[in-house]
Amino acid sequence: MQINAIFSTKSLRAVVAGTGLLALLAVTACGPESRAATAQPDRPEIRQALETVMRAGFPGVQAVITSPSGERTVSAGVGDIGTGAPIPDNAYVRIGSNTKSFVATVVLQLVAEGKVELDAPVERYLPGVVRGSGNDGNRITVRQLLQHTSGLPDYLAGGDPSLRADRGTQQIEPDPELIRLRHFSPAELVGIAMTMPPQYEPGARSVYTNTNYILLGMLIDQVTGRPAAAEIATRIIEPLGLRDTYFPTAGDTGLRAPHPRGYQEINGTRIDFTDFDPSWGGTAGAMIATGSDLNRFFIALLAGELLPPAQLEQMRQTVPFDRMPSAGYGLGLVEQTTSCGKKTFAHGGSIPGFDTRTGVTAEGVAVTLTVNELPTSADESKIIEQAFDTVVCAS
Repeated sequence: MQINAIFSTKSLRAVVAGTGLLALLAVTACGPESRAATAQPDRPEIRQALETVMRAGFPGVQAVITSPSGERTVSAGVGDIGTGAPIPDNAYVRIGSNTKSFVATVVLQLVAEGKVELDAPVERYLPGVVRGSGNDGNRITVRQLLQHTSGLPDYLAGGDPSLRADRGTQQIEPDPELIRLRHFSPAELVGIAMTMPPQYEPGARSVYTNTNYILLGMLIDQVTGRPAAAEIATRIIEPLGLRDTYFPTAGDTGLRAPHPRGYQEINGTRIDFTDFDPSWGGTAGAMIATGSDLNRFFIALLAGELLPPAQLEQMRQTVPFDRMPSAGYGLGLVEQTTSCGKKTFAHGGSIPGFDTRTGVTAEGVAVTLTVNELPTSADESKIIEQAFDTVVCAS
């Protein structure tokens, strides 16, 4: 699974025939200025990489490439199986665990303002919240939440009927209707986690756990007196002019237009999973954005527009972690090295209907690659990762 996935299934892919999966590969620029800046032809490797993803059975795939010289969008396949329409330009998609980087940025801004200490215990900011089954907020620091070294259990491995899990693999087998309809509060999600024992001692190793970022959202609420979503808006979205990025409000189950349909395979059947209540993702994965806005956010973050140098340096310091042995996890950032030797920082995210891979190179080139259906096996996930690698290396 993608390192940042917060939802997965164990079923095999059901390939839907006759749905326009071999739709014409579309290459477009975003606006007159981008067209002028990207008049050069796209590298054939990029087209081939996206076609490979399609041949693997995914409905559609889109790469948004943002560089100092402009921006271009390359799409293949369909955004709507029913109509055969392609993934639209400037498409809104669920960005999953990319949300974590927004949350981490706000926390580190609070650190810079002297309102939060990285190495202070979580208990200081959330008294009595991290408690039960051997979990202890006095022994876990804010830094450990940010870097997934807390040892806390993941609420997605809990026993709630709408979040049914195989505890051996921590893979989720969703009940589609329950997950669509039910609204979860952060306290409920943390409460599920607190019914389980710690995975390991705090600081012993880095194991990706969504509970960490639900707690960080609660910490932002407590320290600022405002919802984490509001802090993300006023501290990041508005200053950067990210008009196409937002945190869905309670009861907001859809996506703004334009957007592709998002699909999920459950029990061998591909279903439309575009609309649902994403509250179970919360500050671990509920946000929505376009590929263009996501690239702009990570470029600005890594350029020092959102954090002082000291906090940005802390954010970029990585440790090895479980989801990708070849990568490192910082404080809400993932560092990867591509096959061509380019290093990227960003995050990535998976949630029912969408899987995104993101990265920004040292040259300031950002890539977001999105498919509108989650991979259901390690081999499929590898195909998407290889396509992302190719796009980065060719950009």
